[in-house]
Amino acid sequence: MLAIVISVCLVSDPSICRNERIPLQANMSPNRCAMSAQPYVAQWTGEHPDWRVVRWRCSSADERDI
Repeated sequence: MLAIVISVCLVSDPSICRNERIPLQANMSPNRCAMSAQPYVAQWTGEHPDWRVVRWRCSSADERDI
């Protein structure tokens, strides 16, 4: 299972950063994850206006995502 890992920083204090994970379908390949991640990142950004996305990547999901 894959997840999109979004690295975000607080707009009001860019020194405060964290990683957010968006779990994806179990059968998604890494290439498909990379090609389809942008809408998920855009949705997360729209739902969290106090945070700025600084980078994202596809990664293996872990038990926190299940």
